[in-house]
Amino acid sequence: MAEPTVKWYRQRSFVLCVLIVAGILAFQAGVLAAMGRVPICTCGLVKFWYPDSSGPETSQHLTDWYTFSHILHGLIFYFLLWLVAPRMPFWWRLAIAVGVEAVWEIAENTPMVIDRYRQSALAEGYFGDSIVNSLADTFAAITGFVFARLSPVWASIALLLVFELFVAYMIRDNLTLNIIQLIHPTEAISRWQVGG
Repeated sequence: MAEPTVKWYRQRSFVLCVLIVAGILAFQAGVLAAMGRVPICTCGLVKFWYPDSSGPETSQHLTDWYTFSHILHGLIFYFLLWLVAPRMPFWWRLAIAVGVEAVWEIAENTPMVIDRYRQSALAEGYFGDSIVNSLADTFAAITGFVFARLSPVWASIALLLVFELFVAYMIRDNLTLNIIQLIHPTEAISRWQVGG
């Protein structure tokens, strides 16, 4: 009799998590719209991939070079929530991770953070995310979170290192450099990023 009860509880947890995540995504989109963020790129298109890391349409389409960082957010959130609440069901930890990512996506699009990003050599023309890009970033974090759940620890660590090194090589930026430049912009990093 216990097995059907456990199965029912897990199904209910899954459905509730899906509803909570949908609510968080709707809240994220609504707040961004209220902040004046454009729904899609002002170019009128929604591209799957935008390859120019410092071009005018960065953070306007579904994916770009910074999508890799958002996947890593998911890996990191999984690890932190596993440390803080190892007994919490996976679906509840996922809902918390989505909530944290959504809060970051909203904060990232405030004038204060946008201005802070513009102090970086690579983001001088940055003007924030489109709503579709912001939601895609949250889905990228969900992807990273699920990957961390389904993969051995070494695979998550390897993915983190590969993504960080690959993106640094390709565009002279990555999650680590992004955090450093956001918290304390460094002239030496800025010079390296522009090829100096």
